Amino acid sequence: MRLAVRIALAAGLALLIALIMHEGSAILIPLARAGRVLLWLVPLHALPILLDSLGWRALLARAKETRVATLFWIASIREAINRLLPAANIGGEIVGIRLLTETGVDGVTAAASVTTEVVLTVFSQYLFVALGVACLLKLTHTVQLADDVLMGLGASLPVIVLLAVLVRYGSIFERMERFAVRVLGEKKLGFLAGQSANLDAAVRELFADRPRLLTTMAWQLTAMVSGSLETWLALRWLGHPVPFGAAVALESLTMTVRNFVFLVPAGLGVQEVSLVGFGALLGVNGDLALALSLVKRMREILFGVPALVSWYWVEGRRELQHVRGSGKY
Repeated sequence: MRLAVRIALAAGLALLIALIMHEGSAILIPLARAGRVLLWLVPLHALPILLDSLGWRALLARAKETRVATLFWIASIREAINRLLPAANIGGEIVGIRLLTETGVDGVTAAASVTTEVVLTVFSQYLFVALGVACLLKLTHTVQLADDVLMGLGASLPVIVLLAVLVRYGSIFERMERFAVRVLGEKKLGFLAGQSANLDAAVRELFADRPRLLTTMAWQLTAMVSGSLETWLALRWLGHPVPFGAAVALESLTMTVRNFVFLVPAGLGVQEVSLVGFGALLGVNGDLALALSLVKRMREILFGVPALVSWYWVEGRRELQHVRGSGKY
Protein backbone atom coordinates (compact mmCIF):
# COMPACT_ATOMS: atom_id res chain seq x y z
CA MET A 1 0.00 0.00 0.00
CA ARG A 2 2.78 2.43 0.90
CA LEU A 3 4.56 1.67 -2.38
CA ALA A 4 1.37 2.32 -4.34
CA VAL A 5 0.89 5.65 -2.54
CA ARG A 6 4.48 6.68 -3.27
CA ILE A 7 4.15 5.78 -6.95
CA ALA A 8 0.85 7.69 -7.15
CA LEU A 9 2.43 10.69 -5.41
CA ALA A 10 5.37 10.72 -7.83
CA ALA A 11 3.08 10.43 -10.85
CA GLY A 12 0.75 13.15 -9.60
CA LEU A 13 3.62 15.50 -8.79
CA ALA A 14 5.16 14.94 -12.21
CA LEU A 15 1.82 15.67 -13.86
CA LEU A 16 1.36 18.85 -11.83
CA ILE A 17 4.84 20.10 -12.74
CA ALA A 18 4.22 19.31 -16.42
CA LEU A 19 0.96 21.27 -16.41
CA ILE A 20 2.56 24.28 -14.72
CA MET A 21 5.50 24.24 -17.15
CA HIS A 22 3.10 24.02 -20.09
CA GLU A 23 1.15 27.10 -19.02
CA GLY A 24 4.23 29.00 -17.82
CA SER A 25 4.10 32.42 -16.19
CA ALA A 26 0.56 33.04 -17.48
CA ILE A 27 -0.68 31.35 -14.29
CA LEU A 28 0.73 34.20 -12.19
CA ILE A 29 -1.17 36.97 -13.99
CA PRO A 30 -4.66 36.26 -12.56
CA LEU A 31 -3.13 35.50 -9.16
CA ALA A 32 -1.38 38.86 -9.10
CA ARG A 33 -4.58 40.56 -10.27
CA ALA A 34 -6.61 39.09 -7.39
CA GLY A 35 -4.00 39.60 -4.68
CA ARG A 36 -4.81 39.37 -1.00
CA VAL A 37 -8.58 39.21 -1.49
CA LEU A 38 -8.12 35.47 -2.13
CA LEU A 39 -7.32 35.04 1.56
CA TRP A 40 -11.05 35.48 2.28
CA LEU A 41 -11.50 31.94 0.96
CA VAL A 42 -9.84 30.59 4.12
CA PRO A 43 -12.53 31.69 6.62
CA LEU A 44 -15.22 31.03 3.99
CA HIS A 45 -14.33 27.33 4.11
CA ALA A 46 -15.66 27.21 7.66
CA LEU A 47 -19.20 27.26 6.20
CA PRO A 48 -19.19 23.82 4.50
CA ILE A 49 -17.32 22.32 7.47
CA LEU A 50 -19.96 23.73 9.83
CA LEU A 51 -22.81 22.35 7.71
CA ASP A 52 -21.12 18.93 7.59
CA SER A 53 -20.75 19.05 11.36
CA LEU A 54 -24.47 19.69 11.77
CA GLY A 55 -25.14 16.60 9.67
CA TRP A 56 -22.77 14.55 11.81
CA ARG A 57 -24.45 15.86 14.96
CA ALA A 58 -27.81 14.60 13.69
CA LEU A 59 -26.39 11.05 13.79
CA LEU A 60 -25.28 11.60 17.39
CA ALA A 61 -28.61 13.02 18.57
CA ARG A 62 -29.30 10.13 20.92
CA ALA A 63 -25.75 9.90 22.22
CA LYS A 64 -23.99 12.11 24.74
CA GLU A 65 -24.64 15.76 23.90
CA THR A 66 -21.77 16.99 21.75
CA ARG A 67 -21.22 20.66 21.03
CA VAL A 68 -21.23 21.75 17.40
CA ALA A 69 -17.94 23.60 18.03
CA THR A 70 -16.29 20.35 19.10
CA LEU A 71 -17.58 18.49 16.04
CA PHE A 72 -16.45 21.39 13.84
CA TRP A 73 -12.93 21.12 15.26
CA ILE A 74 -12.81 17.34 14.77
CA ALA A 75 -14.28 17.63 11.26
CA SER A 76 -11.59 20.20 10.37
CA ILE A 77 -8.89 17.78 11.54
CA ARG A 78 -10.46 14.90 9.63
CA GLU A 79 -10.45 16.91 6.42
CA ALA A 80 -6.91 18.20 6.95
CA ILE A 81 -5.57 14.66 7.46
CA ASN A 82 -7.36 13.35 4.37
CA ARG A 83 -6.36 16.33 2.22
CA LEU A 84 -2.81 17.08 3.36
CA LEU A 85 -1.40 13.78 4.62
CA PRO A 86 -0.85 10.49 2.74
CA ALA A 87 -3.76 8.84 4.54
CA ALA A 88 -5.67 7.51 1.48
CA ASN A 89 -8.82 9.37 2.62
CA ILE A 90 -9.39 7.08 5.63
CA GLY A 91 -6.89 8.31 8.23
CA GLY A 92 -9.05 11.30 9.09
CA GLU A 93 -12.01 9.08 9.93
CA ILE A 94 -9.93 6.93 12.29
CA VAL A 95 -8.59 10.00 14.08
CA GLY A 96 -12.10 11.48 14.17
CA ILE A 97 -13.43 8.43 16.01
CA ARG A 98 -10.62 8.64 18.54
CA LEU A 99 -11.11 12.36 19.18
CA LEU A 100 -14.86 11.93 19.52
CA THR A 101 -14.44 9.24 22.16
CA GLU A 102 -12.22 11.65 24.10
CA THR A 103 -15.24 13.96 24.46
CA GLY A 104 -17.13 11.25 26.35
CA VAL A 105 -19.02 9.62 23.46
CA ASP A 106 -19.04 5.84 23.64
CA GLY A 107 -16.52 4.28 21.27
CA VAL A 108 -19.06 2.10 19.50
CA THR A 109 -21.39 5.07 19.02
CA ALA A 110 -18.55 7.22 17.70
CA ALA A 111 -17.40 4.57 15.22
CA ALA A 112 -20.98 3.89 14.08
CA SER A 113 -21.66 7.59 13.50
CA VAL A 114 -18.51 8.06 11.41
CA THR A 115 -19.12 4.86 9.42
CA THR A 116 -22.71 5.86 8.67
CA GLU A 117 -21.66 9.41 7.82
CA VAL A 118 -19.07 8.17 5.32
CA VAL A 119 -21.62 5.96 3.56
CA LEU A 120 -24.14 8.81 3.44
CA THR A 121 -21.44 11.10 2.05
CA VAL A 122 -21.13 8.75 -0.93
CA PHE A 123 -24.86 9.10 -1.61
CA SER A 124 -24.77 12.87 -1.10
CA GLN A 125 -21.84 13.22 -3.45
CA TYR A 126 -23.72 11.12 -5.99
CA LEU A 127 -26.58 13.63 -5.87
CA PHE A 128 -24.10 16.52 -6.02
CA VAL A 129 -22.51 15.11 -9.17
CA ALA A 130 -25.95 14.67 -10.74
CA LEU A 131 -26.64 18.34 -9.95
CA GLY A 132 -23.28 19.30 -11.45
CA VAL A 133 -24.01 17.36 -14.64
CA ALA A 134 -27.39 19.08 -14.93
CA CYS A 135 -25.69 22.48 -14.59
CA LEU A 136 -23.04 21.49 -17.14
CA LEU A 137 -25.68 20.36 -19.63
CA LYS A 138 -27.72 23.55 -19.18
CA LEU A 139 -24.71 25.83 -19.60
CA THR A 140 -22.83 24.05 -22.40
CA HIS A 141 -25.35 21.74 -24.08
CA THR A 142 -22.55 19.17 -24.20
CA VAL A 143 -24.94 16.26 -24.58
CA GLN A 144 -22.32 13.61 -25.37
CA LEU A 145 -20.23 14.29 -22.26
CA ALA A 146 -23.31 14.60 -20.08
CA ASP A 147 -24.58 11.28 -21.42
CA ASP A 148 -21.23 9.65 -20.65
CA VAL A 149 -21.23 10.98 -17.09
CA LEU A 150 -24.86 9.99 -16.57
CA MET A 151 -24.05 6.47 -17.81
CA GLY A 152 -21.22 6.36 -15.31
CA LEU A 153 -23.56 7.48 -12.55
CA GLY A 154 -26.09 4.85 -13.53
CA ALA A 155 -23.45 2.13 -13.59
CA SER A 156 -22.07 3.13 -10.19
CA LEU A 157 -25.45 3.36 -8.44
CA PRO A 158 -25.79 -0.43 -7.86
CA VAL A 159 -22.30 -0.44 -6.29
CA ILE A 160 -23.27 2.36 -3.91
CA VAL A 161 -26.53 0.64 -3.00
CA LEU A 162 -24.65 -2.62 -2.44
CA LEU A 163 -22.24 -0.81 -0.11
CA ALA A 164 -25.14 0.53 1.97
CA VAL A 165 -26.79 -2.90 2.08
CA LEU A 166 -23.57 -4.58 3.18
CA VAL A 167 -22.96 -2.02 5.91
CA ARG A 168 -26.51 -2.37 7.23
CA TYR A 169 -27.13 -6.10 6.85
CA GLY A 170 -23.77 -7.71 6.18
CA SER A 171 -22.23 -7.65 9.69
CA ILE A 172 -19.06 -6.46 8.02
CA PHE A 173 -17.30 -5.50 11.25
CA GLU A 174 -17.71 -9.00 12.66
CA ARG A 175 -16.26 -10.40 9.46
CA MET A 176 -13.40 -7.89 9.60
CA GLU A 177 -12.68 -8.82 13.20
CA ARG A 178 -12.54 -12.55 12.44
CA PHE A 179 -10.17 -11.87 9.55
CA ALA A 180 -7.99 -9.53 11.63
CA VAL A 181 -7.77 -12.06 14.46
CA ARG A 182 -6.45 -14.67 12.05
CA VAL A 183 -3.91 -12.26 10.57
CA LEU A 184 -2.84 -10.11 13.54
CA GLY A 185 -3.97 -11.92 16.64
CA GLU A 186 -6.54 -10.65 19.12
CA LYS A 187 -4.10 -8.63 21.24
CA LYS A 188 -3.30 -6.22 18.38
CA LEU A 189 -6.87 -5.29 17.58
CA GLY A 190 -7.27 -2.75 20.39
CA PHE A 191 -10.73 -1.19 20.46
CA LEU A 192 -12.08 -3.47 17.73
CA ALA A 193 -11.56 -6.64 19.77
CA GLY A 194 -14.90 -7.90 21.04
CA GLN A 195 -16.81 -4.80 19.87
CA SER A 196 -17.57 -5.67 16.26
CA ALA A 197 -21.02 -7.15 16.96
CA ASN A 198 -22.00 -4.06 18.97
CA LEU A 199 -20.69 -1.83 16.19
CA ASP A 200 -22.71 -3.68 13.54
CA ALA A 201 -25.80 -3.33 15.74
CA ALA A 202 -25.20 0.41 16.25
CA VAL A 203 -24.83 0.95 12.49
CA ARG A 204 -28.02 -1.01 11.81
CA GLU A 205 -29.85 1.15 14.34
CA LEU A 206 -28.70 4.33 12.61
CA PHE A 207 -29.67 3.05 9.17
CA ALA A 208 -33.12 2.17 10.48
CA ASP A 209 -33.72 5.81 11.49
CA ARG A 210 -34.63 7.34 8.13
CA PRO A 211 -35.40 10.87 9.39
CA ARG A 212 -31.89 11.17 10.82
CA LEU A 213 -30.35 9.77 7.64
CA LEU A 214 -32.25 12.24 5.46
CA THR A 215 -31.37 15.12 7.80
CA THR A 216 -27.68 14.25 7.62
CA MET A 217 -27.76 13.94 3.83
CA ALA A 218 -29.55 17.29 3.53
CA TRP A 219 -26.82 18.98 5.58
CA GLN A 220 -24.11 17.22 3.57
CA LEU A 221 -25.56 18.19 0.21
CA THR A 222 -26.01 21.78 1.37
CA ALA A 223 -22.38 21.77 2.50
CA MET A 224 -21.21 20.56 -0.91
CA VAL A 225 -23.20 23.21 -2.74
CA SER A 226 -21.93 25.90 -0.37
CA GLY A 227 -18.40 24.69 -1.08
CA SER A 228 -18.96 25.79 -4.69
CA LEU A 229 -18.90 29.38 -3.40
CA GLU A 230 -15.12 29.00 -3.16
CA THR A 231 -14.83 28.26 -6.88
CA TRP A 232 -17.38 30.93 -7.83
CA LEU A 233 -15.69 33.69 -5.80
CA ALA A 234 -12.16 32.62 -6.72
CA LEU A 235 -12.89 32.79 -10.46
CA ARG A 236 -14.58 36.16 -10.00
CA TRP A 237 -11.57 37.53 -8.12
CA LEU A 238 -9.21 35.98 -10.68
CA GLY A 239 -10.92 38.09 -13.34
CA HIS A 240 -13.13 35.44 -14.96
CA PRO A 241 -16.62 35.47 -13.39
CA VAL A 242 -18.84 32.48 -14.18
CA PRO A 243 -22.44 31.60 -13.30
CA PHE A 244 -22.89 29.81 -9.99
CA GLY A 245 -24.08 26.74 -11.89
CA ALA A 246 -20.69 26.55 -13.62
CA ALA A 247 -18.99 26.66 -10.23
CA VAL A 248 -21.22 23.81 -9.03
CA ALA A 249 -20.35 21.76 -12.11
CA LEU A 250 -16.61 22.37 -11.67
CA GLU A 251 -16.68 21.64 -7.94
CA SER A 252 -18.76 18.46 -8.16
CA LEU A 253 -16.97 16.86 -11.08
CA THR A 254 -13.50 17.73 -9.79
CA MET A 255 -14.37 16.42 -6.32
CA THR A 256 -15.58 13.15 -7.82
CA VAL A 257 -12.42 12.56 -9.84
CA ARG A 258 -10.21 13.46 -6.89
CA ASN A 259 -12.04 11.10 -4.54
CA PHE A 260 -12.04 8.34 -7.17
CA VAL A 261 -8.25 8.52 -7.54
CA PHE A 262 -7.88 8.55 -3.75
CA LEU A 263 -4.43 6.93 -3.70
CA VAL A 264 -2.78 10.15 -4.91
CA PRO A 265 -1.93 12.17 -1.76
CA ALA A 266 -3.64 15.58 -1.78
CA GLY A 267 -4.93 14.77 -5.27
CA LEU A 268 -1.72 16.21 -6.74
CA GLY A 269 -2.11 16.47 -10.50
CA VAL A 270 -5.56 14.88 -10.38
CA GLN A 271 -7.28 18.08 -9.25
CA GLU A 272 -5.39 20.13 -11.81
CA VAL A 273 -6.21 17.85 -14.76
CA SER A 274 -9.87 17.78 -13.72
CA LEU A 275 -10.11 21.56 -13.48
CA VAL A 276 -8.35 22.05 -16.81
CA GLY A 277 -10.51 19.45 -18.57
CA PHE A 278 -13.91 20.42 -17.18
CA GLY A 279 -12.97 24.10 -17.14
CA ALA A 280 -12.36 24.03 -20.89
CA LEU A 281 -16.00 23.01 -21.39
CA LEU A 282 -17.12 26.03 -19.38
CA GLY A 283 -14.85 28.58 -21.04
CA VAL A 284 -12.15 28.56 -18.35
CA ASN A 285 -8.69 28.61 -19.95
CA GLY A 286 -5.94 26.23 -18.84
CA ASP A 287 -3.85 28.94 -17.15
CA LEU A 288 -6.89 30.19 -15.24
CA ALA A 289 -7.87 26.64 -14.23
CA LEU A 290 -4.37 26.02 -12.86
CA ALA A 291 -4.45 29.35 -11.03
CA LEU A 292 -7.77 28.29 -9.50
CA SER A 293 -6.21 24.99 -8.42
CA LEU A 294 -3.30 26.81 -6.77
CA VAL A 295 -5.78 29.05 -4.93
CA LYS A 296 -7.63 25.96 -3.70
CA ARG A 297 -4.39 24.42 -2.49
CA MET A 298 -3.46 27.65 -0.75
CA ARG A 299 -6.79 27.51 1.08
CA GLU A 300 -6.30 23.84 1.98
CA ILE A 301 -2.92 24.61 3.53
CA LEU A 302 -3.93 27.79 5.36
CA PHE A 303 -7.09 26.17 6.74
CA GLY A 304 -5.73 22.65 7.28
CA VAL A 305 -2.32 23.26 8.83
CA PRO A 306 -3.70 25.10 11.91
CA ALA A 307 -6.15 22.20 12.37
CA LEU A 308 -3.28 19.70 12.25
CA VAL A 309 -1.22 21.80 14.65
CA SER A 310 -4.12 21.89 17.13
CA TRP A 311 -4.44 18.12 16.83
CA TYR A 312 -0.71 17.60 17.48
CA TRP A 313 -0.90 19.98 20.45
CA VAL A 314 -3.84 18.14 22.01
CA GLU A 315 -2.19 14.77 21.45
CA GLY A 316 1.04 16.08 22.96
CA ARG A 317 -0.73 17.35 26.07
CA ARG A 318 -2.57 14.06 26.43
CA GLU A 319 0.65 12.08 26.15
CA LEU A 320 2.34 14.37 28.70
CA GLN A 321 -0.53 13.89 31.14
CA HIS A 322 -0.33 10.14 30.62
CA VAL A 323 3.39 10.14 31.36
CA ARG A 324 2.89 12.28 34.48
CA GLY A 325 0.07 10.04 35.65
CA SER A 326 2.19 6.94 35.26
CA GLY A 327 4.98 8.50 37.36
CA LYS A 328 7.56 8.34 34.57
CA TYR A 329 7.84 12.09 34.16
